[in-house]
Amino acid sequence: MSRTGHTYTAHFDLNPRQHELLGVDLGEGLVRRALILAISLLVSWNGALLLLLGLPTVPTLTLYITPPLVATFYGSQRSTKNDRRYNFTVWALSLRYLTVGHRPVINGGRRAAHRTEWLGRRARWGARAEWLADTPLGLLAERWLGPESEIPTGSGTPLRLNARARLYGPDAVGRAYGRKALPKEENRT
Repeated sequence: MSRTGHTYTAHFDLNPRQHELLGVDLGEGLVRRALILAISLLVSWNGALLLLLGLPTVPTLTLYITPPLVATFYGSQRSTKNDRRYNFTVWALSLRYLTVGHRPVINGGRRAAHRTEWLGRRARWGARAEWLADTPLGLLAERWLGPESEIPTGSGTPLRLNARARLYGPDAVGRAYGRKALPKEENRT
């Protein structure tokens, strides 16, 4: 039986705003997170397009401006899956997981995972790997994702934990911390 918790109150959403930019009054102000995201996306996107296509012309101007602004508009909104994160953060974490993965945590981090215990790319991509194999990039995707034999078959048998609760009184806690934790009787008066 699993338990699900619900948050009935909204999280604090303190967004600092930029009211002036290079001497231009912005009125109510723009949310700084969205402004920084838009500037960084515009610079990186336009830099890449300048290297590929050269200076923008009238027909290609839309290609230079629209994708970063659309990504900023949707990326700076709260995620519907995790209300504490923005969409851009969710996208970045998903992309990182699909390409690089993450190191598994074993026994609460007490032991570092060996490289053979990491999930392979094909296992991380799951059903998306089959969809990608049916596209024109299927041969490249198959090579990059690796063979299907790398998908783990499953985990082992469940571990049975035998936990036992203990209740310690203040005197036992004081002894555990040593004599410095217990006040002396003659100093109390």
